[in-house]
Amino acid sequence: MRQIRQPGPISPERIQWAEARGRAFSFKMESGVPLLDAARRGFAAEGFAGGVLSLRAGALGPFAYVMPALSKSDAHAAFYSDTFRPQGVTRLETGTMTLGMRDGAPFFHCHALWTEPDGRPGGGHILPEETVVAEAFDVDAFGLDGAMFAAAPDTETNFKLFGPMSSATAGARTSCRAFALRLRPNQDVAAALESFCGERGITRARLHGGVGSTIGARFTDGRSVEPFATELTVTSGVLAPGARGGIEAQLDVALVDYTGGLAEGCLMRGDNPVLMTMELVLEVIS
Repeated sequence: MRQIRQPGPISPERIQWAEARGRAFSFKMESGVPLLDAARRGFAAEGFAGGVLSLRAGALGPFAYVMPALSKSDAHAAFYSDTFRPQGVTRLETGTMTLGMRDGAPFFHCHALWTEPDGRPGGGHILPEETVVAEAFDVDAFGLDGAMFAAAPDTETNFKLFGPMSSATAGARTSCRAFALRLRPNQDVAAALESFCGERGITRARLHGGVGSTIGARFTDGRSVEPFATELTVTSGVLAPGARGGIEAQLDVALVDYTGGLAEGCLMRGDNPVLMTMELVLEVIS
């Protein structure tokens, strides 16, 4: 399996996790409000401090983003591009967001694909500090009670990254058992999720959110993405018993690579290792 050497020591804990209770719900992002505030308000209205959400459409402007890029030093295995700020309204097509805390304040990590005002398709990492909701739009969310994502320095990648941690319950209305997860580099996404579920006797689960990066990509239809640095969003994901009886993960994703190439498809199990991180939430079904 493809591997990328990271600058720091390999952590023995390959999956960071925290168990919680959770609930799926929907809300409307408010027009004229910074995207970060709109997301925070939507979760707070349901009694949650954070969680994950899926973007199926939407309009943003002002809008700012970065793309994956090659690193200019050995301090990181890959890095970010300069900031892009297209003028006008950018139309989201698909994306996912992790809403958590950074430096004691709400923050998000969001990857998406979109169409810019000039009609050019694009994708990347949306910057919360400079992005505003241009028109109200609906989103699907999953709130967490008893766990949260918090940004902290990661010595392996030399980035400050979201990771799950246990937190005090806020008494929000919940409906299911859930796990907040972060997958570390150089492990296959599907295999890691299957192993995590198998160790806990979980036979069926649904994925919510899904923000991260893979070392290129290999799809079940035979297509591949060769540039190694991507920014990826999980468009749908489930874990269920497979043909051989064991639990199997099916993940549909969309991504942009560091050359600006866009791709969508179902990831091949066993051949899609994490580059930097993968954040997501598992809703336990059985």
